[in-house]
Amino acid sequence: MAAPVLSAVKRIVLALIAFAAASLALAAPASAQSLIRDAEIEDTLRVYATPLLQAAGLDPDDVTLYIVNDSSLNAFVAGGQNIFVHTGLILAADTPNELIGVLAHETAHISGGHLVRQREAIAQSMRTGLISIGLGVLAMAAGAPDAGAAIIASSQQFAMGNMVRHTRVQESAADQAAVQYLEATGQSPRGLLDFFNKNIRPYEFMVRRAPPYLVTHPFSSDRVEALRPRIDNSPSLNATDSEDYLRRFRFMQAKLVGFLMSQGQTLARYPLSDTSQPARYARAVAYFRGSDLEQSRRELQSLISEDPRNPYYQELMGQILFENGRAAESIPFHRRSIELDPGQPLLEVNLARALISANGRAGADEALPILQDVINAEPDNAYAWRELAQARELRGERALAELSSAELNFWMRNYPAAVSFAERARRSLPQGTPSYQRAVDIANFAGAEVREREQQRGSRRG
Repeated sequence: MAAPVLSAVKRIVLALIAFAAASLALAAPASAQSLIRDAEIEDTLRVYATPLLQAAGLDPDDVTLYIVNDSSLNAFVAGGQNIFVHTGLILAADTPNELIGVLAHETAHISGGHLVRQREAIAQSMRTGLISIGLGVLAMAAGAPDAGAAIIASSQQFAMGNMVRHTRVQESAADQAAVQYLEATGQSPRGLLDFFNKNIRPYEFMVRRAPPYLVTHPFSSDRVEALRPRIDNSPSLNATDSEDYLRRFRFMQAKLVGFLMSQGQTLARYPLSDTSQPARYARAVAYFRGSDLEQSRRELQSLISEDPRNPYYQELMGQILFENGRAAESIPFHRRSIELDPGQPLLEVNLARALISANGRAGADEALPILQDVINAEPDNAYAWRELAQARELRGERALAELSSAELNFWMRNYPAAVSFAERARRSLPQGTPSYQRAVDIANFAGAEVREREQQRGSRRG
């Protein structure tokens, strides 16, 4: 009879481990969701977040902002000092202040060290669950199998209950700290209340139906009422968004609508009667995605004639031409975008890609130092590594091309491919050179990751 009990205990222990792994996965980069890279939107989020990070005593250069292509209203902190913002949240906000209020909340999670404390809470929850399992086994051994089974069955609820109590405290603390950062930067904290009331509070009735041990955040009505007295008396309550913040916000939303929604949805939100720059921008993107090159260029050319110093108009025109098989024509627009916004890695990758596609080996020669600058600034830029691999190949530098492919797959966490390319590069590169050593390092690290994953799969099968 002992074997079935031990088997049940093993299954529950594995379930608790799975629970902990799932909880930790929330604090890992959003690899299962697609991340969007866009120079303009990243710049806007950076402009919004920098004063908040400084107010929190953080170095903005140490914090990375990611855009997650997901329609849900969410933002989160993960993997250290990384803020992930869903496109759904950006599009749901009515004002920059609402979005900035959410960024202030996420900033508070970083400054409060909540990720570290969350890991500690998960460990404590695991201990609580395992203690419950132990008590259940003892009850079975003492002749009370029904009671023991009930205790074991409830172990996961005990663990979850301990975990959610901890996260609720963190969320409330982050709300209060967010108000502090907004006030310190002269911005209204009203956006926090507006966002909760408009986008979250209407759905609270569904959350209240969930088991209490699954509710990780305080109820939105409780959050609103906890914040209201302080916000109503805030010295910056009536502060308004600057014209620059408003302009950035409108263009960011217009661009996302154009790229993420259908042409019909875009035209419904930005009808032809709307001749504002953001509306024409959204329509230019929508026409581009709908393969209507003439209409897209017409809308965009009107914008460029009105604001020839906007680097993102130039970038979009270059992208439209490049992706319609006109790489050579796109080069002047990509060059101009970099002249207007120098040192912007994504704009530099666009130019390098166009040069390689249009001019072959000569383009690769010109693109090489540009791509090297990008990689120096962003070592994890997969786009740059992909283009660098192609440039090296065109120059006849096969081993360095394979090393670039190893880097590409390493940063994309495709470790088996990284090992394969690194080993091939290592066999051809001169020993003792930095490139050779980098190939060895990638092969060793990625190989260890591959072996560890294999062991984990073997353990799960066992």
